[in-house]
Amino acid sequence: MMALPFLEAFGKEPVAPRRILAICTNLGVLERHFFPEQAGRDYALTPYLEALKDHRDQFTVFSGTSHPDVTGGHSAEVSYLSAAPQPGTASFRNSISLDQFAAERIGHLTRVSALPLVVSKSGNQSLSFTSSGVMLPAERSPGQVFKALFVAGNAQEVEKQVAKLRVGRSILDAVADRAAALQKKLGSADKDRLEQYFTSVREVEKRLLISEEWERKPRPKIDIPPPKDGEYLLEKLGAMYDLAHLAFATDSTRLITLMIQLQFFSENIPGVSSETHNLSHHAGREDKLRELQNLELAEFRELNKLLAKLRASKEGGGTLLDHTQVLYGSNLSNGNNHDNRNLPILLAGGGWKHGQHLAFDKTNNYPLPNLFVSMLQRQGIEADKFASSTGTMKGLEAV
Repeated sequence: MMALPFLEAFGKEPVAPRRILAICTNLGVLERHFFPEQAGRDYALTPYLEALKDHRDQFTVFSGTSHPDVTGGHSAEVSYLSAAPQPGTASFRNSISLDQFAAERIGHLTRVSALPLVVSKSGNQSLSFTSSGVMLPAERSPGQVFKALFVAGNAQEVEKQVAKLRVGRSILDAVADRAAALQKKLGSADKDRLEQYFTSVREVEKRLLISEEWERKPRPKIDIPPPKDGEYLLEKLGAMYDLAHLAFATDSTRLITLMIQLQFFSENIPGVSSETHNLSHHAGREDKLRELQNLELAEFRELNKLLAKLRASKEGGGTLLDHTQVLYGSNLSNGNNHDNRNLPILLAGGGWKHGQHLAFDKTNNYPLPNLFVSMLQRQGIEADKFASSTGTMKGLEAV
């Protein structure tokens, strides 16, 4: 038997793939400018949500949610998509992130199983963690991401890249063999550590094998110039959002994470003259609060551009936004006091009945991992549990 491609004569649209884009801005969001006062569908837009007003029917705001037992202030960045408890403690070990959980099940369907990105002044801090708790470094250069996704080498260059991948696999094989021989001489605690290492090696081998297979397949043809690696926050953020749109539109990946590390950014944003981390510790000073509002409002305006671009892209009887779940939030609710409760969370697109504010108890928070279970199920992945979830997200219904 041979499967035919979709033909117009079949009389119906092909089923569009579903996607997830998970974004974390790491210094929190000013609550009074984000959370609506009213729950339900008739809430008044706050200043930050006003920037997204054209898409009001395409997003849901959540209040009173957090990850159970995730504390530690800034340390909670690593648990944003994993909900692993007690980050920052000596005994902390991360668990698998939302995107990697999905990638283990659908990542083989695209050239890139999952794409971790970061906007930062330096470093490659990521939101993505494997099942053994190993961070997958994020790419901070829009130009390099564009090249990897869309710039194909000649036949000789392709074979050279394949050879590099094979060398990487052979090195891992050799290391694993030596580690296995060593394991026979170790105590139980060291054997557990070595088993974690084996798991990491096997994960890398799987990724290398998939990369080799895709290296021989032609890349999508994009008739636009590669993005420049800008210097300023909004330049970098806009470029990463454009790449996310392109990656989804070409089905190069269906899973993207983006960490926005705001430390040390301040230049070229109207009404902002102070360094961003310093602004997050405003101590209630009105001058700092005004600057911080200008900074965060600029972030929401960039998010608005992304939603508009996804919504304008037609696909399979709908739009890219209809088929893409865009999660936007922070590991902190209040950067001033490093609070990890009552997180600012927004979910846009993805085929949900949006246009509402789901308000939960701000003292006894509702488990945010419940939203992750709902997102996984909407992605077509069979999952009734993720991390510390207790079910699916209450009040969120599919179209």
